Amino acid sequence: MIGGMLVKAGIVALVFNEVRGFVLAAPVLYGMYVAGGTWMALWLGFCSLAGIALSVLAPLYAVRKFNLIPARAKR
Repeated sequence: MIGGMLVKAGIVALVFNEVRGFVLAAPVLYGMYVAGGTWMALWLGFCSLAGIALSVLAPLYAVRKFNLIPARAKR
């Protein structure tokens, strides 16, 4: 019972991590737009977005790699 609750809490945390990634990406994209698309703004924006993507995709990769979410039982 406790294990099931921990798995559900982990899934909720993973979803919140995805939402956090989208929230963090918006100011970066806006800053690139305001800067006028200079090479420096584009590079800094790319680096920021790559860091956000890495922080969002790494937990998803770990979940899939280690099969932490059990398959649903067939009825």
